[in-house]
Amino acid sequence: MAEIRYIEPNSSEEIAQTLNPIVLEWFYSRFKDFSLTQRYGVKNIFERKNILISAPTGGTKTLSAFLGIVNYLVDLSLKDELEDKIYAVYCSPLKALSGDIYVNLIEPLEQIKKISEKRGMKMKEIRVGLRTGDTSAAERAKMAKNIPHILVSTPESLAIILTTRKFVDSLRALEFVIIDEIHALTNKRGAYLSLTLERLCDLSVIEPVRIGLSATISPLEEIAKFLVGTEKDCIIAEA
Repeated sequence: MAEIRYIEPNSSEEIAQTLNPIVLEWFYSRFKDFSLTQRYGVKNIFERKNILISAPTGGTKTLSAFLGIVNYLVDLSLKDELEDKIYAVYCSPLKALSGDIYVNLIEPLEQIKKISEKRGMKMKEIRVGLRTGDTSAAERAKMAKNIPHILVSTPESLAIILTTRKFVDSLRALEFVIIDEIHALTNKRGAYLSLTLERLCDLSVIEPVRIGLSATISPLEEIAKFLVGTEKDCIIAEA
């Protein structure tokens, strides 16, 4: 039977041991220490556990979700093992994603690449693609030609992507799915997303890790079941 349980945070030392030295150097160049939310999320996501992270707005949830994934992609990139496929999908009901994604993904990846160059290490570019209803046809065509490693989208655009052959092929070995603002999706829109999520996971030869990010809400157990279904384990981090 599937287990849903609450967990305790890891220590900062445990998180530091998980991270690639270059990622760790970048992190400490920007922050003094890991936040409580990061201590809950980073190591567990890197270890591929389905997780629901509940924290107040401004509780560093997005970076907590991405840091373990970015660490994994940096490891692959430095070994020259990064493939042309989508490794992670980040889905949010909010269209105003560009600013957040720049701060939490594109800017850190650029800074990590610069550190690797200073250390004389060759790091392949980790690509990020944004696909919403506002994405132009030219941008969509460019993305289909140069597949992003991390795809950022909305529930509706993600459903449309699953009808596009080129994108479907690039999702056949998806490894991570992040659902942001999951508490806002327990409605008709959420039912639609739930179907899309199951289609995504059915497509992939790998069972993707499911990561839910939620504002403080209860009961969290019900949100966790919405995230993973009734047959998968999920841990809950109540930061």
